[in-house]
Amino acid sequence: MLRSASILKCQSGKKTLRHCVPSQLRMSRQLHARRIEGVDKNIWVEFTKLAADYKAVNLGQGFPDFSPPDFVKEAFGRAVSGDFSHHQYTHAFGHPALVKILAQFFQGSLGQEIDPKDNILVTVGAYQALHCTFQALVDEGDEVIIIEPFFDCYHPMVKMAGGRAVFVPLRPKAGPEGLQSSSHWALDPEELAGKFTQRTKAIVLNTPNNPLGKVFKREELQVIADLCVKHGVVCVSDEVYEWLMYDRAQHVKIASLPGMWERTVTIGSAGKTFSATGLKVGWAMGPESILKHLKTVHQNSVYHCATAAQEAVAYGFERELEHYGKPESYFLQLPQTLHGKRQKLAECLVSVGMQPIMPEGGYFMIADISTIRVDLQDPHNADEPYDYRFVKWMIKNKGLATIPVSAFYSPENQKDFENYIRFCFVKEDSTLRAAEKILREWSVKK
Repeated sequence: MLRSASILKCQSGKKTLRHCVPSQLRMSRQLHARRIEGVDKNIWVEFTKLAADYKAVNLGQGFPDFSPPDFVKEAFGRAVSGDFSHHQYTHAFGHPALVKILAQFFQGSLGQEIDPKDNILVTVGAYQALHCTFQALVDEGDEVIIIEPFFDCYHPMVKMAGGRAVFVPLRPKAGPEGLQSSSHWALDPEELAGKFTQRTKAIVLNTPNNPLGKVFKREELQVIADLCVKHGVVCVSDEVYEWLMYDRAQHVKIASLPGMWERTVTIGSAGKTFSATGLKVGWAMGPESILKHLKTVHQNSVYHCATAAQEAVAYGFERELEHYGKPESYFLQLPQTLHGKRQKLAECLVSVGMQPIMPEGGYFMIADISTIRVDLQDPHNADEPYDYRFVKWMIKNKGLATIPVSAFYSPENQKDFENYIRFCFVKEDSTLRAAEKILREWSVKK
């Protein structure tokens, strides 16, 4: 029953019930959308702050702490100091110079003629490409298969789109004696096939994988492709680390397999490609029949991306196309440099009793910490997974920051993988030496 007008009287003296709602009624209304419930926590916010608070050597976050190549920096400088048009709006779906060179650069590896206007969408990093994809393709109740371990934004993005994530893990297989490799982790084909139902809309593939570093072989991709074709499912292929390959591993685009171009969204990142994550330039590539829906989301959210950054990335790819396969190519130089950093980190981890999994590609190396015994008694964190508690203890007591690997797993599979932590080795040698010093001193004291 409504209160009398005298009770609802406004400060102005007016008695219009329509505009005078008691404060307790106003505040009882839910202020947030239900689609964001349960996705508010973010591991990067939590652990980045912790690393900063304790001034830890940071091998947690996945970014280079060294400069990008000079030709990218110089191109960006020319863009911001040059023509006035680089400071104004460009084409909403991609700067003409950039989409043109992307089409030219990737059509060979895709085995497909790429139309710069119809088959490419330039986004604010790969993150926004993923967001546009899920928002454009996933309906309420649709199922999306996610291969574990997975980059942590996949699950909340699927959930916010109204979809239901279905998880299938890569599992370690027995390998030869010595260092284990990410190649020893594989999908069970029968388990994967069992995840496809009438409600399956998409499957998310990440190769090279973050955090594991696994590079999917052609025959492994063919299993996924056959299931996609059979069930009419879209493949979202996150390939942001495609140029960072080690030990003769080869990156194969699943969109290049028979029947997959018309059902694949391939996602890339200029930040990972040119070691310049702050550029925030990414892209989605695929058939016009799918890309047009991503563009609808894009034009109604960010509309377009920074013109000068796109101009600089365009030049970077133009230069790489000229030097592709030659010693001057940055795409050859960078993995050669990182190979040594990766090797040195692995040797250090072994020496202190950890068991690294050698990555075939990407920025990261995970290590098994099950043989490391430390006192993690902390009543405040007793309910957290073991790797979360271990990483927090290491940051606070040893000054070294990493990331718990169980953060890249679903709740139902998290318990099976909480004995791993993730290191980023795409760092200056001085940063890696500082981390090595901490680890070796720790080992001596044990």
